[in-house]
Amino acid sequence: MTAGLCWSRAPRAISAGGWSRNTKLSTHMRSREAVGEVFLSGPVDAIVFQAGVVIGSGSASFEMIRHLAETLPLMPAPSWVRNRIEAIAVRDVLHYLVGAASLQERLNRTFDIGSRDVLSYAGMMQEYAAEAGLPRCPVLALPIPAPRLAGLWVALVTPIPLSMSVPLVQSLQHDAVSAEHDIDNYIKQPDGGLTGYRKAVALALGKERGGQVETTWANAGADADPLPSDPHWAGHKVYVDERTFHGDVDPAHVWTIVEGIGGKNGWYSLPLAWSVRGWLDKLSGGAGLLRGRRHPHHLVSGEVVDWWRVERIERGRLLRLRAEMRAPGRAWLELSVEPDGAGSRYRQRAIFFPKGLSGRLYWLAVLPFHSLIFPAMSRNITAAARKIAGAEKSGDKTPGDKETQATP
Repeated sequence: MTAGLCWSRAPRAISAGGWSRNTKLSTHMRSREAVGEVFLSGPVDAIVFQAGVVIGSGSASFEMIRHLAETLPLMPAPSWVRNRIEAIAVRDVLHYLVGAASLQERLNRTFDIGSRDVLSYAGMMQEYAAEAGLPRCPVLALPIPAPRLAGLWVALVTPIPLSMSVPLVQSLQHDAVSAEHDIDNYIKQPDGGLTGYRKAVALALGKERGGQVETTWANAGADADPLPSDPHWAGHKVYVDERTFHGDVDPAHVWTIVEGIGGKNGWYSLPLAWSVRGWLDKLSGGAGLLRGRRHPHHLVSGEVVDWWRVERIERGRLLRLRAEMRAPGRAWLELSVEPDGAGSRYRQRAIFFPKGLSGRLYWLAVLPFHSLIFPAMSRNITAAARKIAGAEKSGDKTPGDKETQATP
């Protein structure tokens, strides 16, 4: 590394690591300290930023807070949850990294960076829950002496792997608060000041909160569009039930059924189950199935279809419906069709963002019904499209009428 810096003739090396003032450092923190020392003893000047918990979607520290707060209604935790932590928003880390690259002074030193917003780790989890709209989560601090045991507990109750959870827990054994603010003498704070913890959480959750559900969710996406290098545990928990059906039907006929779904045309599988769910929703104060739809065959963005609302429509290709029923989370139903050889490929996805533990339990409770409803729905939509094709050949061109539905 140092040889590469010398060869490149770079005027300065810039690094971001963790605070290392405590003499009893974990293996993880010692390795971060060693990286900083390599830069500082190298052939060119170096600025080494030292930070605590970085808050941003995809950050390992933030994802651990997210998954703990969303999974557990009562949180038994090691005593280190009382430790004082000064977090920093990822946007502020980037601000300092960019600012360091343009400094004119010759500097070879470390700088502490943080939000100046100091909370306990338990407080950080509770603030996350409040910002995410979750019930306040009581944190019960227990005398769990071994960091590795605590890391194993985190790995058991969250999707974060053991190889990641243990180093993260080990780094939380002591207070993590900046000891100096010398960076203010060299780099101005961002416009509007440093980002407080609660605002950093709000920014990390912003895309999910805005309901921006992308069609490119390949592996149960997240708050931000996933990158190829994103770990599976990064981002908001999302459940997806996906079904695909290949048929010998013209895609245009399949689309006729898709665009005509709901209302008097129904949902093409187990109508009694849909009716029961609709009445339960109505009794709990939701929209129910009685709203119907404006037109039996055509939809536009923003209009109502039973307990759904059209969020996006690409005529002839894709229909995305956002649920307005009462549920502990946010749900979408996405129907799409595309040519497939001489026929078509129909795909449907039920997408659910659970809210807290109740949302996860809700998804598990409805899974058996999904296994009955959704396979039949994909088959019957294709079968109904085949009936339309047959009706056109016989001279009857009425699209999407209820009598074209197939039975499960």
